[in-house]
Amino acid sequence: MGLTKQYLRYAASAVFGVIGSQRANIAYVTLRGGEKGRYVAVAACEHVFIWDVRKGEKVLILQGQKHEVSFLCPSPDGVHVAVGYEDGMVRIFNLLSGESNISFNGHKSGVTAMNYDALGARLVTGSKDTDVIVWDIINECGLYRLRGHKDFITQALFLKDKNLLVSSSKDSFVKWWDLDTQHCFKTMVGHRSEVWGMVLLDRDNRLLTGSADSELRAWDIRRLEEGKAEGEPRVKKGKTLLEDDEDDDGKEEEEEAESVEERILSCKKAGSILREARDRVVSLTADSKARVIACHGNDAVLEVFTVLSEEEVQRKMNKKLKKAKKKAAKTQEDAGDQTAEPVVERTLKDEIIRLTNIKASAKIRWVDVLSCAGGELKVALLLQNNTVETYSLKTSDKNPAANKTARLTLGGHRTDVRTLAFSSDNLAVLSASGDTVKVWNRSTLQVIRTMACEYALCSLFVPGDRQIILGTKNGKLQIFELASGSLLETVDAHSGAVWSLCLAPDQRGIISGSADKTVKFWEFELVKDKGTDQKRLTVKHTRTLQLEEDVLCVKFSPDDRLLAVSLLDCTVKVFYTDTLKFFLSLYGHKLPVLCLDITHDSALIATGSADRNVKIWGLDFGDCHRSLFAHDDSVMFLQFVPKTHLFFTAGKDKKIKQWDADKFEHIQTLEGHHREVWCLAISPNGDHLVSSSHDKSLRLWERTREPIILEEERETEREAEFEESLAKGNAPVVPGETEGEAAPAGKKSIETVKAAERIMEALELYREETRKSEEHKYFCEKAGKELPPPEANPILVAFGNVTPSRYVLDVIRKVRSSELEISLLVLPFPYVPELLKLFNTYIQQGLEVELVCRCLFFLLKIHFGQITSNQMLVSIIDELKTNTLSKVCQIRDVLGFNSAALQFLQREIESKEDVMFFADATGQLEGKKKKRRKRERAVLTIA
Repeated sequence: MGLTKQYLRYAASAVFGVIGSQRANIAYVTLRGGEKGRYVAVAACEHVFIWDVRKGEKVLILQGQKHEVSFLCPSPDGVHVAVGYEDGMVRIFNLLSGESNISFNGHKSGVTAMNYDALGARLVTGSKDTDVIVWDIINECGLYRLRGHKDFITQALFLKDKNLLVSSSKDSFVKWWDLDTQHCFKTMVGHRSEVWGMVLLDRDNRLLTGSADSELRAWDIRRLEEGKAEGEPRVKKGKTLLEDDEDDDGKEEEEEAESVEERILSCKKAGSILREARDRVVSLTADSKARVIACHGNDAVLEVFTVLSEEEVQRKMNKKLKKAKKKAAKTQEDAGDQTAEPVVERTLKDEIIRLTNIKASAKIRWVDVLSCAGGELKVALLLQNNTVETYSLKTSDKNPAANKTARLTLGGHRTDVRTLAFSSDNLAVLSASGDTVKVWNRSTLQVIRTMACEYALCSLFVPGDRQIILGTKNGKLQIFELASGSLLETVDAHSGAVWSLCLAPDQRGIISGSADKTVKFWEFELVKDKGTDQKRLTVKHTRTLQLEEDVLCVKFSPDDRLLAVSLLDCTVKVFYTDTLKFFLSLYGHKLPVLCLDITHDSALIATGSADRNVKIWGLDFGDCHRSLFAHDDSVMFLQFVPKTHLFFTAGKDKKIKQWDADKFEHIQTLEGHHREVWCLAISPNGDHLVSSSHDKSLRLWERTREPIILEEERETEREAEFEESLAKGNAPVVPGETEGEAAPAGKKSIETVKAAERIMEALELYREETRKSEEHKYFCEKAGKELPPPEANPILVAFGNVTPSRYVLDVIRKVRSSELEISLLVLPFPYVPELLKLFNTYIQQGLEVELVCRCLFFLLKIHFGQITSNQMLVSIIDELKTNTLSKVCQIRDVLGFNSAALQFLQREIESKEDVMFFADATGQLEGKKKKRRKRERAVLTIA
């Protein structure tokens, strides 16, 4: 079947103009062993950008897929970074290659908190779905899901020396979890409102929490010592439990409840630190050694505190005591009586002191701090106006001053881009916002010019591409010269906002439409500049069209015959250009028409309105050809592709759509923006499209050579909807699992369903091949001779003539480790007996024993009742028990032998070459450095 009309697909090419998205935090990272504090990672919509703050350059892009990044967490080894997304997925990226090989899918909504443990082997994630999930990075699988919070998780932290986890939430609770038993053993209820941030200090002996008020609350964590675990009476409130019999009966029950918590730890309020800000804590963070704390509210001030060491606190307390003694002695002399020895109490203010305040250039959204050598503290701030700032200060100084070391602003606008335009040669793109206008090179996406301007609403390139004209919110026209990047002239054109500009078809002038109910005609002129006697461009007002309502959009017809004007009364008026006589009124929209465009042959006019519809009209009689429901929110922009009857629309529903104005068909949807799309611009040759959005990003789309078949496009959309509904379906229930605090970490998704289908298909193939071989054997025995074997399955041939049983193992092995359990959970029980028999074969042959054991134990756990009640499977289970134990013991022995051999070789090499390996060598090197520094200090002191 031949294609009657061929449409070509537009595909996403690049994202630019965004320095850092507000949704996700900022984090210092180390890149290829580079200098500490030189690189920062920030989210950029669905990608992660790594910026070199010293050069102000983007050095690495971690490519995302579809959903926006919601959280970043670098690993302790400095090689990986965990990225959480708005759909609940977590991906681990390698900073050396920029690739992601590990992904976890367990949350139902956006990830809001992430943290590694001290070794980097486990990752804890918290989400808007109120669940906390612990993931095993090495085994690439989920360990367990912890339920208990009632609102989204704001922070989750591992304790270093105990297998405990602490999580905070917007529900005002802080919960302590025992990860050995996966239950919550303590809930702290000392906050009156949401807990927005939390850090662990002093080797995990103190917890600091930030809430919706101006207090940072400190809690002392006291853990039960190992020696007191058994055989010693536990001391409580000045008495032992043996003396507790004398207390009242009411107190006994209360203390019994407390005793369960205190077996693990007790947590008591130690005091609070007052912040200068009065609003809530937006983010609270500490450096890796937990010696410096930084926090901020919704303003532009960052408050930095330092945690003093025990020696520093002791020195401070001794000074205080000395002062108190002096004061007491003076009082004693004056009064002449003997007073008691003065006592100085140690408070939280003696341990945590304010270091400094840092005033940023705009409101702060996220902060990260990094302690470097020589007592230097580096601070990275992600601001709410699409800017990254870095500061440096010396923590050892008495009154440290923060020095601004870098500010990343060049690669994006501070406010939303409200207008875009392409140059006539398709090479330059103009974008203008509330304070600046930038010109970009389309091929390199680098900024060519940045010029300060007033709040721009519309723009265009003057023919020749040497000047640009902006229409502003306060009714002015601003003319800029690109060569020098200077403002040539500001013309007071209107008394209201200039909503629209349009170039005349003869390219000798422009028209402007404004909220002051006028359309003005302007001609280009060259005038001599008084100061330099050089000619410069200006515009001369020639005619004015007075209207009854505010003008929202104006457009010339390409044949220069008609002028279309959209008004605030929801109509579009068409006038003759030469006489300005009224020709047509296009009415039908229920809300004002925000955008319109006319085809190259002046035959059709398309209008987009706030009522979410696009109407296509004929310009000969003003008849409405078709009304299309275009977007789920207001249609913000509409433009025809040059020399075609195809047009693009942009809407507040985050989508860009392409339509055919002749056949009234929807061709394709360009999805990518995460907020409202304000405007777009199509290049004069129609090969490129640029769009801007409220997410601060500019996106470039390219026309490919791939044709679009509309039926296939609709089918793909239906499949995507079905897959989304399938993934959103009810999660599979694990038999024997009760609705408690702990649950499996994974979730049902389209990938797990597909993996289960692949396993089922492989088992069906195995059954079919087994039946064929049995039939062949039967016929050979009946015939008394060897018959030719049956034709092998093409799938097995494609995989290198593998056996059917080996093919099943290969399919299971290709399932992602993080999705394996849920895939097996989706698998119907009739396939399980076959799998158990195959598992027995694999273990006997020593094939993938670890993977097979993992699958076997999970299947036994979830189908325990059905397996034990089936007499046919009892013998297989007995056989599996024997084989599994022997094979696992054998593998363990091999590992033990190899480990001992490697340790022996290490000792041999060390004794021969006197070289220390790994951690020992690092420790010794640090010791040598410390000794050298001490010697240098001693020499300086003597000198």
